[in-house]
Amino acid sequence: MTHFKNKLPFSKVLFFLTILIMSSCFKQYEKITNQPKLKDYTVGENWVWKYKGVTDKGEVRSNGEDARRIVSIDGVLSILVGKDTVPVSDLVKPEISKTPRYKWPLEVGKKWKYEKNWTSQDGTTGKQSQEAEVLSFKEETVGAGTFMAYTIQYLGKTTNSRGYNARTDEVWLYAPKVKNFIKLTQTQDDFVYNEELIKYSNPNKK
Repeated sequence: MTHFKNKLPFSKVLFFLTILIMSSCFKQYEKITNQPKLKDYTVGENWVWKYKGVTDKGEVRSNGEDARRIVSIDGVLSILVGKDTVPVSDLVKPEISKTPRYKWPLEVGKKWKYEKNWTSQDGTTGKQSQEAEVLSFKEETVGAGTFMAYTIQYLGKTTNSRGYNARTDEVWLYAPKVKNFIKLTQTQDDFVYNEELIKYSNPNKK
């Protein structure tokens, strides 16, 4: 064995070390993430996203910030969404749908169909239908920092009862550490909408 070690060329040693390092790197991407649970949320946890929607002619149709914060109301862990308050227990309920936004657990290569029916304030009904696929799990950098995140691609269309029919493609970056998406890019015909996490804080994780 000693003779083998002495005779092993340096190039081969370097090759084996490279393989070991690459193998270690690949293992960190072999991640399966389950849906967050109530215990995963903390009072004082805070998210802020910046959003902007622009037409291909440069017309800005939306531009602002959206914030969420975890609070305790009469001992009930809740999330503040604008002026509304939603119990976190409702937020983490498994989605009873064959066509969910996120199909848990998340893992690279997973595919499913996402569909959502909606009704606007004026009574218009519509439907969003897309094919979803988890493309990768790797480091992604946004305004709030750098996080390991899944890249989820949604390809499909949006239709409504007024005859609207548009190609709607989206890319979501979901980061398990923040239990939410950190970036969203949506292209709908001549309109592009972007949303990005610019602030995130958790008092339990400095």
